[in-house]
Amino acid sequence: MIRFNRLEHRFCTHIPEFLEPGVLYVSMEYATAVHSCCCGCGEEVVTPFTPTDWKMTFDGQAISLWPSVGNWTLLCRSHYVVKDGVVIEARPWSDEEIVAERRRNRTAKARFYGTAARSESNKKKSVLVYDTPGRTSLWIRFGNWMLNRVLKR
Repeated sequence: MIRFNRLEHRFCTHIPEFLEPGVLYVSMEYATAVHSCCCGCGEEVVTPFTPTDWKMTFDGQAISLWPSVGNWTLLCRSHYVVKDGVVIEARPWSDEEIVAERRRNRTAKARFYGTAARSESNKKKSVLVYDTPGRTSLWIRFGNWMLNRVLKR
């Protein structure tokens, strides 16, 4: 259940040590927003602004965050959207939905940043496979191919 139905924004360089409930602290310098969970549990919620995490919009009066804030690692497991400063409670997610979203998020990060992602079929061998079709250099693909050939022997 959502206890705080609005988030007042405050732009700052550094996030304060004590988070005032109902306040969204936004650091443009660090491309991050932080707030106390809207359910009232008091836990800190961090939403980094990156191409694969959250997007923030500011219309001069209020802030929106997208996608929704799902606090799956907190005891409260609250889930909500912040639209124009208004907190809109969203339905809870099942454990299966959370696992699927975490998998999608890891894949999106690996694709966007070109970082190494473990191949599902090779996790036990710890073989690294680059998951960036069309964006990985020829040398990285060649090195990956050689690494896989050596480890399969």
